[in-house]
Amino acid sequence: MSQQRSPDDGKNTFPQAASKWATPNGAIWINRSPCHHLNDAARSIEAVAMTSAQPADRLALAYIFERQWLHLLLLLMLLGGLGPAVRADAFRVGALFGLATPVWMALAVILAITHQGYVWFCWRMELHASLLTRCFGDRAFPLYASGFAILVLSRLTTVVVLAAANRNTVPLDVSALRILAVVTAVPVVYLFYSVQRYFTFRRALGLDHFDSSYRSRPLVNQGIFRFTRNGMYVFGLLIAWLPGLWYASAAGLLLALFNHAYVWVHYVATERPDMKRIYPGLAGTPPPAA
Repeated sequence: MSQQRSPDDGKNTFPQAASKWATPNGAIWINRSPCHHLNDAARSIEAVAMTSAQPADRLALAYIFERQWLHLLLLLMLLGGLGPAVRADAFRVGALFGLATPVWMALAVILAITHQGYVWFCWRMELHASLLTRCFGDRAFPLYASGFAILVLSRLTTVVVLAAANRNTVPLDVSALRILAVVTAVPVVYLFYSVQRYFTFRRALGLDHFDSSYRSRPLVNQGIFRFTRNGMYVFGLLIAWLPGLWYASAAGLLLALFNHAYVWVHYVATERPDMKRIYPGLAGTPPPAA
């Protein structure tokens, strides 16, 4: 006697489940079914973006794009200020590896925007839709972290190369500038020590967007974080100034100013709102419901 097979027999099927992610303004129900194909990933993004389906979808979309209008506005202002400055001769002198200083400047700015756009997309899609976890499971954070590392190292590399290409364009004593670079490096080293010892680099990369257990963990107040909650922004970003100081590069210092300001844009427009939801105590709101 033959056994009748249903149309789904022999296919990979997964139980459908839903979980509730609560916010201070209400609850969002999100489909938690695994995503094993790129087409499924595209459908997951589309489901989040369909604002006409359910009020919860519109709320999720609002959270994903929260304050990104401010991000775009401040970025345009920074680019508007950067454009006229790079036309000055001091910022155009030099070349390295066959590319002129303005080309390295353009590459550095493109990498900065790409890097911060990547972080926004991954953080918000994971925090409000669990997209990466649904697509990649336990590999979600390592894959995100790998992309982050590639982009941030590329970003730092272009800063160094730009400064080397544009060296000796600051009309100050090079030895004095290098002493200043060494002094500036001290809090940077202490910051990375504090991150490794007390904070962990995984958390610094945004693990709290992937792991809900961080909502009940206290903020770190040891090491350099005794002096400021924003150690990465106050002291960590000083690393961007070191190549410009070391090589006495006008373009390198200008790029450092852009990077420093633009990372603060990321903090105001993306990280700060996220932290208020991950750590409700920052916003003075009760913890999310289970």
